[in-house]
Amino acid sequence: MARPPAPPPPAPHRDKWSRKVDFLLSVVGFAVDLGNVWRFPYICYQNGGGAFLIPYTLMAVFGGVPLFYMELALGQFHGTGAIPIWRRICPIFKGIGFAICIIALYVSFYYNTIIAWALYYLYASLSGPLPWTSCGNPWNTPHCTNYFGGSNVTWTNSSRSPAEEFYTRKVLEIQKSGGLYDVGGIRWQLLLCLFLIFTIVYFSLWKGVKTSGKVVWVTATLPYIVLLVLLVRGATLPGAWKGVVFYLRPDWGKLLSTAVWVDAAAQIFFSLGPGFGVLLALASYNHFHNNCYRDALVTSTVNCLTSFLSGFVIFTVLGYMAEMRDVEVEDVARDKGPSLLFITYPEAIANMVGSTFFAILFFLMVITLGLDSTFGGLEAVITAVLDEYPRALAPRRELLVLGLITLCFLGSLSTLTYGGAYVVKLLEEFGAGCSILAVVLLEAVAVSWFYGIQRFSSDVQAMLGFAPGIFWKICWVAISPAFLAFIIASSLLEQPPLALFDYRYPAWSARLGSLIGASSFACIPVYMVYKLLWTPGSLKQRVAACLRPERAAREPPADAVRLAPLP
Repeated sequence: MARPPAPPPPAPHRDKWSRKVDFLLSVVGFAVDLGNVWRFPYICYQNGGGAFLIPYTLMAVFGGVPLFYMELALGQFHGTGAIPIWRRICPIFKGIGFAICIIALYVSFYYNTIIAWALYYLYASLSGPLPWTSCGNPWNTPHCTNYFGGSNVTWTNSSRSPAEEFYTRKVLEIQKSGGLYDVGGIRWQLLLCLFLIFTIVYFSLWKGVKTSGKVVWVTATLPYIVLLVLLVRGATLPGAWKGVVFYLRPDWGKLLSTAVWVDAAAQIFFSLGPGFGVLLALASYNHFHNNCYRDALVTSTVNCLTSFLSGFVIFTVLGYMAEMRDVEVEDVARDKGPSLLFITYPEAIANMVGSTFFAILFFLMVITLGLDSTFGGLEAVITAVLDEYPRALAPRRELLVLGLITLCFLGSLSTLTYGGAYVVKLLEEFGAGCSILAVVLLEAVAVSWFYGIQRFSSDVQAMLGFAPGIFWKICWVAISPAFLAFIIASSLLEQPPLALFDYRYPAWSARLGSLIGASSFACIPVYMVYKLLWTPGSLKQRVAACLRPERAAREPPADAVRLAPLP
């Protein structure tokens, strides 16, 4: 008699967070990134100073936080990553999971290079006097002007500070590149820095949340210690008050501008980070009855307050620079993005008492802020792939992580060339721009309209013992999708030409960037067509099957205590 076939092996055991605080620090570490330091202060003063806090808060309450809460609840209830979770929500939207993974790869191609620049600066800070304090170095040009060196220094439009020339001509060596047409060779020093960064990332992620949950105790808390130290130091500098006044001085007329509301919506969205799959992945390792509602409120509040605090840290120093240069604050507050981190702030630090100490602190903060976000972004990809192919890949997690890190390292090589900064700017603008906004819009629509807001509310009640209130339901069904559609439409209608330093990007670069953005979003319609074609039955039956969840969602553990609904 033939033996019956052996049953399939059980799915591998899924890790859990060792402690609740490991999860909270991981979420805060992901959400609080370099954008909190380099983007929020610039956006705030550009859009009305203190008046900007009104649209920022409204966009957070009605758009950002509801989406943040939704992702935490989805990840925790279904207990799986960004790809397989769609079988349990609305199978035809599974392409969202693939799109998220591709976007995470694009971000890793440039984001870790920025951390490598910070590591280069950290190393340079350890060797005697800071090398960006003077103009007498081999990389300097006749335009180098050190206005801290004396009182008779005249600053003109062609003047370049020692910090700017150190960044452009020593760290990047961008003068050896002709632009995107000719990016030149690879800077081996930056290659080594990036290799060290990815080595840290690998050994932080290779064992899962058991190791990354320990690493974030350092990487998520150190930036706050450094921010407070830098805030105290900045507040004692001459002219610091000018920067604070410039930062917070309200311009109420700005509130009538649509651009201000668009900037507020985009800033809160990219700051909190829904849609990158990270919140889904991190929450999927929670216990079923964890209070993700409270977690969402606490971590999103910490994130917003950190952005506000960073503004004081940056603008006290900009006020000091304006005082020393004898110009208005607005004349030194023109930089945003990496230039703020690698030119403006280092320039101010170089002329403080104890400059080496503060430079080391500052770049340690930049590195740890960046590493936390890298941990989250790559963990989203790892969790999604492992949960999609658990039996094949879960026992080989270390190899999967090694393969992913190698892919990210190879994809970053173009950003390490002499013209690598031009590639970084291109990927920053298009790698996760409108594509990630469109992904989250479809995610919100799929959950609220197709999966059903009542079913989702019942899921939340099964975990927490109480259903979401009417405010959250209205936000998920109408306000948050409208919020996202508003940002997407504004971004598409207003696309300023790309520029970096004195370089103007060629017209074809915008088309290339659009292809990069479309390549990730294309996963969604392609998978929809594939799913409809391969599902048996008539067209009506196929559509019904593709919209119906394929499997029951995760049930609470047998030994878990069922929470009673709140009155």
